Amino acid sequence: MDYEKHNEEVRKVWEAFNQGNPFRVPIVFNMNPRFYLLTPWLNEEGYTFEQYIKDPEIMLKVQLKFKKWVRLNVPQDMEMGYPKDNWGGVYVDLQNFYEAGWLGNNVVFPEGDVPYAAPLPREKLEEIIEGGIPHPLKDNWMGKGMEIFYYFKDRVREMDFEGIPVGEMVYPPGAGTDGPFTVAAALMGATKLCLALYEEPDFVHKLLNFITEATIVRIKAVWDLMGWSYPVQSWGFADDSIELISTQQYKEFVLPYHRRLVETFSKGGPNAIHLCGKVQRHLKTLKDELNIMTFDLGFPTDLGLARKELGPDVLLRGNLHPELLRSGSPEEIERETKRICESGVMEGGKWIFCEGNNVAPNTPLLNFSAMYNAGKKYGRYKKGDDLE
Repeated sequence: MDYEKHNEEVRKVWEAFNQGNPFRVPIVFNMNPRFYLLTPWLNEEGYTFEQYIKDPEIMLKVQLKFKKWVRLNVPQDMEMGYPKDNWGGVYVDLQNFYEAGWLGNNVVFPEGDVPYAAPLPREKLEEIIEGGIPHPLKDNWMGKGMEIFYYFKDRVREMDFEGIPVGEMVYPPGAGTDGPFTVAAALMGATKLCLALYEEPDFVHKLLNFITEATIVRIKAVWDLMGWSYPVQSWGFADDSIELISTQQYKEFVLPYHRRLVETFSKGGPNAIHLCGKVQRHLKTLKDELNIMTFDLGFPTDLGLARKELGPDVLLRGNLHPELLRSGSPEEIERETKRICESGVMEGGKWIFCEGNNVAPNTPLLNFSAMYNAGKKYGRYKKGDDLE
């Protein structure tokens, strides 16, 4: 690939998009070191997730090798090729277990899969709530994460990777949140949490209130440590597990805690949310109640319907099915890309095309190219020599 030519095109794509006058849809892939660790033809060392999480040197090595592989191989509207200045640093990667692990869950490392926080017995949850909020920077998995953070800060300060500086540490662990209902599902177990909405609604509120207060304490502590001011004008968060409940239940059990988070960290927005699952029914409520104007959406969402319901001014990200991207033929990927592009989602020019949501391990390079090329072909707003 002619990286210089590609990068110039990418610059023009994002410049036009950010100015509100796109000539085609930007196309990116959501990926993290999970792809490296669970893809045998890439993970030549055979590192496990447990080794990666518990050994900062392995975490450092995997992240840098993965950054290089993505930049040299995955076609997308991001800078490709070796970086001119630095690799963009590394980060403390505790996947999606860090919040529940900080609050007291045991973290399990299954063979050949991602780590997760094992649900706790009911009586243990009561003990955690009554015991108060853990120290936001020292206890449990936040303490382990901060140890890795400081190790990285010292390690990468003067470190090169293939002759190029690694770059400064920027983001510590715990600076955001996967959402109070999602954390509650990890702490309690999703099935038990959903049953408790009917059987123990007061306890659910007690648990969600505790999680929300703890989240605010932790994020404030991390931002204070970094010297970041808050609230900010626009703030983003996630809460994938709201796909498990109705909109009525969302308004009763979750919205008050989302509102508390948003009012703490946002000056009013426009705000953003990541939602992997089947959440179509919630989108209008989230926009109206929390001024969510950016939605990062998974494959179950109909993007054309979302555009129709939310209007042309909302930024949408998504949403080719990751399994189709992994196992489909290039022809199938092109047909589905064409369908999504023609669904109505392009109206208004505020759409970023990506898989929905996170590239599955073992996805072949040929399929990355199939999606990228199809997106460039069908995701055009203008005809002609737009890149000349």
